[in-house]
Amino acid sequence: MQLTGSEILLECLMEQGVDTIFGYPGGAVLNIYDALAKYPNNIRHILPSHEQGAAHAADGYARATGKVGVCLATSGPGATNLVTGIATAYMDSVPLVAITGNVPLSLLGKDSFQEVDIAGITMPITKHNFIVKDVKDLAEIVRKAFYIAQEGRPGPVLIDIPKDITAQKTEFQSAKPYQITRKTGTITDQAITRAIQLLKESRRPLIYAGGGVIQSGASAELCQFAERLNAPVSLSLMGLGGFPGTHPLFCGLIGMHGSKTSNLAATRCDLLIALGARFSDRVVSNVEKFAPEAKILHIDIDPAEINKNVQSYHYIIGDLKSTLKKLNEKLAQLELPETSEWQKQIEDWKLRFPLQYKDDSNLKPHYIIERIYALTEGEAVITTEVGQHQIWAAQYYKFDHPRTFISSGGLGTMGYGLGASIGAQIGRPDKRVFNIAGDGSFRMNCNELATAVEYQLPIIVVIMNNRALGMVRQWQDLFYDQRFSQSSIDRATDFVKLAEAYGAVGFNLTSKADVDTVLQQALAAKGPVVINCEIDQNDKVFPIVPPGAAIEDLMTE
Repeated sequence: MQLTGSEILLECLMEQGVDTIFGYPGGAVLNIYDALAKYPNNIRHILPSHEQGAAHAADGYARATGKVGVCLATSGPGATNLVTGIATAYMDSVPLVAITGNVPLSLLGKDSFQEVDIAGITMPITKHNFIVKDVKDLAEIVRKAFYIAQEGRPGPVLIDIPKDITAQKTEFQSAKPYQITRKTGTITDQAITRAIQLLKESRRPLIYAGGGVIQSGASAELCQFAERLNAPVSLSLMGLGGFPGTHPLFCGLIGMHGSKTSNLAATRCDLLIALGARFSDRVVSNVEKFAPEAKILHIDIDPAEINKNVQSYHYIIGDLKSTLKKLNEKLAQLELPETSEWQKQIEDWKLRFPLQYKDDSNLKPHYIIERIYALTEGEAVITTEVGQHQIWAAQYYKFDHPRTFISSGGLGTMGYGLGASIGAQIGRPDKRVFNIAGDGSFRMNCNELATAVEYQLPIIVVIMNNRALGMVRQWQDLFYDQRFSQSSIDRATDFVKLAEAYGAVGFNLTSKADVDTVLQQALAAKGPVVINCEIDQNDKVFPIVPPGAAIEDLMTE
């Protein structure tokens, strides 16, 4: 049948199982929006307040559901406003398809109105991108984009469509999506045998797991693997939820804000088993002093990550879930070495160096997070902005399930959380979604409250308001001789009135005694809620590894 480019685009999205698009209209995508009006029952369109909100919402939707997130923007500034969200998804390996309109083919390269080379701009922050120059190629390009976004290590793909392509007609035939198969061809028997030998020889193993555990759906296999080895488990920020936070083998975060137990274990272990993790600088800190006594076994789907930051003793490239299944089958047939002394050491560190804070009568961010965990029984989805509040959420909420901690890790994008919470809530309407924010981050994209109100999403935004750029101020306090240059933002913004102006419910929280009451009222509300928590400007994130130090040399409160 003959369809326009716009109709072909939407037919292909439906082929891929897309039920939601986050987008903002404009001149270059008017044909797409006109076609979208003909598919009201097939694809739900969410209109954000800003294109960056669309990208973050698509990202949050993808992380919460495991599906591909889709965002749509017009040419020029519409397209460039997606860039931060695309880069955020790229750094954290999130499957995303960003669709942008552009000027007609005859006007490309002529500095036309609202023209930018968005494919060139996003080339370093996408797995691949396409410029559609023939309507006959459009269907195949869309299908390839979804395949690329999901296969192997996931990531964002951009499709740039000139306006005349969306109006032209061509023959269209529907097709099934390309099958996504797990990469197992490189998981050789020889590689598995050598890994098993390392596991048999180890007396002090430590598992360091990252976001690859969640992306590959390997949480159950990781749990089985850890229990068979009786090995402690430490997680990166992106790995939270990949291993139960309440499990006796869990040691906490590893790295810059890791637990003392995790960081000591990494320093003393004789075998560090890295699973779906990339040894980022926030984990490793001083490379020369990282895991000095350990052989490193690295398992990852992306060959580019092997030996990139830390040298491996042995590695396996391939799908993590499949690899762990093979290792677990082998381990089930073995009698493993005695590691009780190592377990005693781990338990001793846990007792001596628990994660703690000064619990007094003041309103503490740590306490607020603990009460959110208690009142939601650990079943909420937590999104965060970026800063101190992000780390407090990571430390004090126990994530037992994958896809329940949604945060910008690699790029560290302030203003990410509210848009992401919108996408997460739409993707998981069965869950309560909390966005843990700082006052600095919240101001960046608070306009998305209008979106949450329009769609009556029961998101609860918890602002840890210390009237400062908290993490910047903490670094200035600890490492810059208390020169607080431009980190105090003691502005007159009334966040409760702001919430009410948007049509949301607002609460001020100033007392520890009122925490449960306010949270219970927020949980009972039907639409968006903003809770302004007045916390002390001097509350800090601990532990913290000073710049250039070994991860065992933590500063503690």
